[in-house]
This record gives sequence, structure tokens and C-alpha cells, in this order.
Amino acid sequence: MAHAQVGIIMGSDSDLQVMKVALEVLHDLGIESEITALSAHRAPEAVAEYAKTAVERGLKVIIAGAGVAAHLPGVIAAFTPLPVIGVPIKSSGTAGIDSLFAIVQMPPGVPVATVAINGAKNAGILAAQMISTGDAGVREKIVAFRAKLEKEVLDKAQKLEEKGFERYIKENLS
Repeated sequence: MAHAQVGIIMGSDSDLQVMKVALEVLHDLGIESEITALSAHRAPEAVAEYAKTAVERGLKVIIAGAGVAAHLPGVIAAFTPLPVIGVPIKSSGTAGIDSLFAIVQMPPGVPVATVAINGAKNAGILAAQMISTGDAGVREKIVAFRAKLEKEVLDKAQKLEEKGFERYIKENLS
């Protein structure tokens, strides 16, 4: 079995429904990953250990998802030289804006790439793109993935144009 290249970590198992999408994208692109749940506030030493040992475990990128205070991606970034992608998770009365601000507003020298609120799919794709800078096979899979997306959009556009919007809505969006 190949070693994980991407680590996926979340602050709580309640974030798994959002974060599993990153895992699925990476799997579809043939990239091994690992996944765990550790809280930056309730298990800070375990989080630091996870980040500090990431390189020796063979990781190349870490995706960290967190809601509410959302310090996990920044804490991970503070303890590893690897790129960290933060996924703000909608988990509070502020629709995830608090999580977005907590992740995106990192101090100089400790960057965290940040995707949209609940944007784990884009985090998985971005991690794959980072890996593809040194792996032509992954790059080819990303090109094929994007071609598939384009075909899906063009097929839907053609269907909409042929059927008209009322019939299209009734058949496809009801």
C-alpha cells in the first residue's frame, strides 16, 4: 500500500460530513490520504505532534478543516513546513464567516491557503494540484478531471437549450 501524501485533519468528527469530500476527490485522483480528528483546543499536544511528524510520515500537503474558533489550520501551519489548506466549516450562528476569518487572517510567515466555507472539494483538488507540480501522472488526472467537468457543463447547456427552461426544470431540478 502506498503512503499517504495528503493529511486530512478536522477539529471534530462532526466535521466529517464536510471533510470526507476532500478524501473522495483525492481517492478519485489516485492520491493516498489519511484522515483524523484532533482539536487544537482540547488536544493541542496531539495536534502539534501530528504536524511536526507530517514530513517524516511522507505527507506533502495537509488539509485542515475547522469550525467556530477555527484555529486548527493555523496551529498545524505553525508546526510544519508543508503547505496547509484550511477549510472553514459552517458550524455556528454566523454561517461559517467566523471560521473563514479565523483561517484566512493568518500572521505574516504562517500562511494557510483557504478555500470557501465547506469547500472541502476544492481543498482536495488544490492539494492534488500542489502534488502535481512534481508528479506528471497526477497532473494528467487533473486535466482529465477538468475535461470531465467541462463536458458535464456543456451537456447540461445543450439539454437546457433543446428542452427549454420549464421542461428542463421539471425533468432535472424538481
